[in-house]
Amino acid sequence: MKLSALEIIFWTCICAVAYNYVGYPLVLFALSVLSQAKSDFRFLLSRAGRRQSRSAEYVPQVAVLISVYNEESVILAKVKNTLELDYPEGQIEILIGLDAPTDSTAEILSRLQCGSLRVVHFPERQGKLKVLSSLAEQTQAEILVLTDANTTLERNCIRNLVRHFANPGVGAVSGEETRIAAPGTDPAAESLYWKYESALKFLENRLNCTLGGNGSVLALRRHLFRPKKQSIIEDFQIPLEIRLKGYRVIYDPEAIAIEEIAPTTNAQSARRVRIAAGDYQTLFANLGCLNPRKGLLAFCFFSHKVLRWITPWLLLTGFVCSALMIKQGGFAILLAAQSALYLSAYVGYRRKKQGKPASVFSAPLHFCTMNAALLLGFFRYLNGRQKLIWNPTLRGAGPDMTLRNMIRKPAMSSLVNPNRSFESSVAREANLQTSSPEKLGAV
Repeated sequence: MKLSALEIIFWTCICAVAYNYVGYPLVLFALSVLSQAKSDFRFLLSRAGRRQSRSAEYVPQVAVLISVYNEESVILAKVKNTLELDYPEGQIEILIGLDAPTDSTAEILSRLQCGSLRVVHFPERQGKLKVLSSLAEQTQAEILVLTDANTTLERNCIRNLVRHFANPGVGAVSGEETRIAAPGTDPAAESLYWKYESALKFLENRLNCTLGGNGSVLALRRHLFRPKKQSIIEDFQIPLEIRLKGYRVIYDPEAIAIEEIAPTTNAQSARRVRIAAGDYQTLFANLGCLNPRKGLLAFCFFSHKVLRWITPWLLLTGFVCSALMIKQGGFAILLAAQSALYLSAYVGYRRKKQGKPASVFSAPLHFCTMNAALLLGFFRYLNGRQKLIWNPTLRGAGPDMTLRNMIRKPAMSSLVNPNRSFESSVAREANLQTSSPEKLGAV
């Protein structure tokens, strides 16, 4: 039976979406099985080790770079977490770039005294990538580790990242970002989707076609950190540029970072729209990556990223086509199925607005809000409204570590490792309980 033009367009759109979410992971799995079989065969022949072992001798100088703007609620916990990482004390330094914050972040850091901690002040907003680039120029460390103020790194995270750089062909290593729900919030399907994305990265890594990384836990060689293009999703652009220079980009699921999901629906939506605008910025700046001559790199870029970014347009086109063909065959049923999906998402949205968990509507809600954000992000990219400078997402209701509460809570000093010089500085802050209201107001 000959298909009409509308039918061809409809099935092309639906099949493209299905391939992106289901078909591509299956293809990746099949290719990774073949790749693993090839690796096993080589191992049986040569008995050469295949896994990346942790070399106790390889402990290069590491600089942890953090760009900070208005992070008073988390900055103290971040410094404490970084100081407690399992890495030789003389081989690690922390550089924090204060991107002209307007809260008490600078005041908190100014009261801390630690030899491995350096704070660089920027009087005017620069944006995350410019701050990180400036910090990179102020260190001689061989390896840079980029992380965020609201991210907690597991104790062995740095060691697991840098072990890969014993291979001179490795240019960047991305860790695993684990998303958790803030206390009292509903993560909906975000955690499940993040695990799905992690599985794709794992399979892509097996095929040596990892493209981007996680900005909250990304390590790279300092001499390769020369961003050619400014982007708001630097965790994709920087590894991509390193990959195009001929170096490997590796994903290590054992280098774990923990980050809370934004606590409100509005905060989650704002973050997704911002990232979506950056996605299109990255797409149009790197169209050369779609060149078939790049092999698996182009295949994965198109199948994983490009199709994901154009899914909203595919869905809209499919919906319109099925509505125009409602009197033909089973298209009335297909239109009803699509309408049911969007209605389920709306019900889930209303439940969350009422403070209730999305429950069984979590999956359609997440799917639809993600694609709505991509749609809005596209228009934001087109009209140039998305700048390289943005305000951080609303943080969850974790331990309050603002300057006022540092001063009011003597128990705060007990959170710091007593073997670190950092502890004495916090303890001094905790003893300022009798600070006058005038001083507190000045902060």
